Formats: sequence, structure tokens, C-alpha cells
Amino acid sequence: MERRALLGLALVATAAASASKEGGGASAETYFRLPVVTASITGLTGRRGVLSIETGLDVPDAALRLRAQQSTPRLRAAYNTAAQQFAAGLRPGAAPDIDRLANALQAATNATLGRPGARLLLGTVMAI
Repeated sequence: MERRALLGLALVATAAASASKEGGGASAETYFRLPVVTASITGLTGRRGVLSIETGLDVPDAALRLRAQQSTPRLRAAYNTAAQQFAAGLRPGAAPDIDRLANALQAATNATLGRPGARLLLGTVMAI
């Protein structure tokens, strides 16, 4: 678990460094990480597997960021539901469509917070 935290920290540091160079991306003040979301999938041979998704939010608006941090349990529940629905639609053995997953999770973010303004950031998406 500490490796994931270190990887997340490295990702934030890299994003902050590129943001200072390019003027875009998530800064350390506006980004916060959420717990890993998991869903069960079916493998090619019919065996059960796990879809693991690392997520974070970049929320530049301070009021919306406070609302997002206070809504973390609701966001986790919405993400779990979106991930389970996504995993249920996967064909056995197929690679996950990350764009479709990101759109579903972003829609869940906007619906949970009540308005757009928080940008979902995906870390590692792993299907085992």
C-alpha cells in the first residue's frame, strides 16, 4: 500500500512540475487523492478478476474543493457504482476502455457534487 502512496506522490510531483512549466495540470493545493476503487470482472477463462482504479480530483475552486472533500464518502459510493457498471459491460478477457471509464467517473463526479468544476484524474487502471 505504501508503494501506491509513493507512486501517487510521484505523480502529483510530476504534475506540479509540468504545471509550472506549461501552465496547466493539477497543483498540489488543488489536488486530492481518493481511495482505490475496485470492481469484479470475468477473465478470459471464466475466472473472476479485479479491476482496480486509482483516482484523484483536481478542484481549482476553493468552495467546490471543500464540498468535494466533505463529499468523499458519496464520491466513493458513486465511483464504486460506476466502476461496477463499467465492469459488468466488459467482455471476458477484453482490455478496459479507459476513455469510457473516465467519462463515467467524471459524470459521477459532476452528479455527486451538483455541478461541473472538479476534474477527475486517473492513476493506474489495472485488470487482474
